[in-house]
Amino acid sequence: MNEMQGRDSRKSRWIDWLSEDVARVLARNTSRRGFLGRVGTLLVGASILPLLPVARGEDSGAADPGDPQSCDYWRYCGIDGTLCSCCGGSNTQCPPGTEPSKISWLGTCRNPADGRDYVIAYHDCCGKSLCPRCYCFRNEGDEPTYRPSKSNEINWCAANGNFTINCSLALIVGVAPKEP
Repeated sequence: MNEMQGRDSRKSRWIDWLSEDVARVLARNTSRRGFLGRVGTLLVGASILPLLPVARGEDSGAADPGDPQSCDYWRYCGIDGTLCSCCGGSNTQCPPGTEPSKISWLGTCRNPADGRDYVIAYHDCCGKSLCPRCYCFRNEGDEPTYRPSKSNEINWCAANGNFTINCSLALIVGVAPKEP
């Protein structure tokens, strides 16, 4: 028993020495005000974290009715281009070998499943020659080019430095506010 107690006391002396040494170094190198300031900054930073913007697109929370390979699909109400869903991609992802344009045009489309309006960002997929299948020209809510963010007549791939358009995506970026 004495041998076990001896080992335990050496362990506790080592832990005591280590914690005392760490406490002394901390006390020498920090002040109470500095410590409280850092803790306060950490708490404020942690409270702001939930407020940071988060890309929540594509989680409309409602059913997504319709066929993404049909021009009548509800998300395509403002589209002018070839559907990526017919060209090796989907309505939310570019086909392999292409990349989404850095800028897009916007539309507001009504989801028939829940009757709500959603803001849709239409991105062109750039980098390959035009896909010849499933061309759609709906233009609901299209504005003249003096309102570029609402016009689909601009080559949005120019922002990528590549003028070759392959197809177009339809991404949900938010729920449109209800009108009073």
